[in-house]
Amino acid sequence: MESTVTTANSEEKTWGGNNEPMGASYGKLMMWFFIVSDALTFSGFLAAYGFSRFKFIDTWPIADEVFTHFPFFHGVPAPMYYVALMTFILIFSSVTMVLAVDAGHQMKKNKVILYMFLTIIGGVIFVGSQAWEWKNFIKGEYGAVETKGGSLLQFVDKDGNRVALADFAADLGEVRTQLTRDKAKWFMSEPSLPSYSVAEVQAGFKAHPELLIRTEVLNKEKQKTILSRQDSESRLGEAHYVVEGANLVRNEYGNKLFADFFFFITGFHGFHVITGIIINIIIFFNVLIGTYEKRKSYEMVEKVGLYWHFVDLVWVFVFTVFYLV
Repeated sequence: MESTVTTANSEEKTWGGNNEPMGASYGKLMMWFFIVSDALTFSGFLAAYGFSRFKFIDTWPIADEVFTHFPFFHGVPAPMYYVALMTFILIFSSVTMVLAVDAGHQMKKNKVILYMFLTIIGGVIFVGSQAWEWKNFIKGEYGAVETKGGSLLQFVDKDGNRVALADFAADLGEVRTQLTRDKAKWFMSEPSLPSYSVAEVQAGFKAHPELLIRTEVLNKEKQKTILSRQDSESRLGEAHYVVEGANLVRNEYGNKLFADFFFFITGFHGFHVITGIIINIIIFFNVLIGTYEKRKSYEMVEKVGLYWHFVDLVWVFVFTVFYLV
């Protein structure tokens, strides 16, 4: 007795019977689920940043004073210029991704290759730029001192312009040794020593009567408060630690939470961009060898395009929160 085997229509998609939600395939639907869940994660991070900034609004760093560097223009103040360029590059990579998806719909392999290559290049430039920005943020530019109470003191001239520690700190010939585990008990260690000690900063400040101290607190004009010379000398006597650059413990630009959120949120976004670049490279090589030509569908390009657009959109919010607001 012969048996009869019934197979599904070969043209029928995974979710057949005209039951595809919004006409989306299973793969695109799962990508949308991931994007929604990841958007909620970023929303939580940005909301936490907003609450913290509102709570410490009087001591929050001013973005125009923090992000002032531009490659090959050392010493030239360019507030927000390079960040704006980074943002433009990432948004432009989203445009090239749209063109790649459109070329895939038209089954134009060479155009897909070109536009995906441009998208990958844009992503690499953005990540490299973000790493360069991190380097400058961590290294710092002017330096400051932290008091025993945790307040941050910066140095300015009589016109209110920032002055770097290297421009006035005295050389007292102190011999300072960093405490490491090989020189003490196994649980005892300390971070790298700053370039100058508190005593050297205090001596240098005393020798330059034109210098003043600026606190991290904003005044009514939304500017950092500058103390008189007498008050400056008094506050400097409370100095406890020299701060250079920013890390998860100290921040020469202002409130410590700013650096914590900056590293965490921009780092988390950078991880997403790196992931997107890797996926794009994989899809790019699949396009090169004709995988999607054989399938007669470039849906994989469209799915990775959804992820890339999401990453770009998230950066718009991060850019707005950290740099513009």
